[in-house]
Amino acid sequence: MANFHLRPLDNELTSKIRGLTQVNRAMAYLRFSKKGKSQKLLHLLKYKNKPEIGEEMGRLYGLLLAQNGYLNEWDVIVPVPLHPMKQKRRGYNQSEKFADGLSKSLSIRVQNLLERRKFTETQTKKTRLQRLENVDEVFDLKKGESVTGQRIVLVDDVITTGATLCACANVLLANGAKHVDLVTIAAGG
Repeated sequence: MANFHLRPLDNELTSKIRGLTQVNRAMAYLRFSKKGKSQKLLHLLKYKNKPEIGEEMGRLYGLLLAQNGYLNEWDVIVPVPLHPMKQKRRGYNQSEKFADGLSKSLSIRVQNLLERRKFTETQTKKTRLQRLENVDEVFDLKKGESVTGQRIVLVDDVITTGATLCACANVLLANGAKHVDLVTIAAGG
């Protein structure tokens, strides 16, 4: 377990994203380690058709967050969207499954408020700068949606450089979100 929720305003994740976005807090359930349990779980979730793993990790982390004073902190949970082609191929969005689990434990609704406008290659082999450029202008608020005044928890499966999450957070903040917090299954890189 990563324990970022114990120091949500000052941890290695908030340091990593400082200057890229104005998010409030950044937290992750697990530390990502190559060839470790977190990588195995994420691999099963993303590539082996095991969406229930994402939901269970969300439920467990949601319980932990609830026990540590995070009830009533957010109005809505927003998962990072997949490109429609990628979601169709996978059959589900792993970040949305994680969001569903968090929703059950925290009693907050999940809303797919963002859309991915461009198909992007995988980020796994890219440098930090390449990742930032790869997701520039990729995300947008869905037509007809509003986030004005909302306290949002933005969720993804993993945070490495923070490029994807920061790009999404910036869209939400630019559209009037009161504040955005980041929560992921794992953090690493």
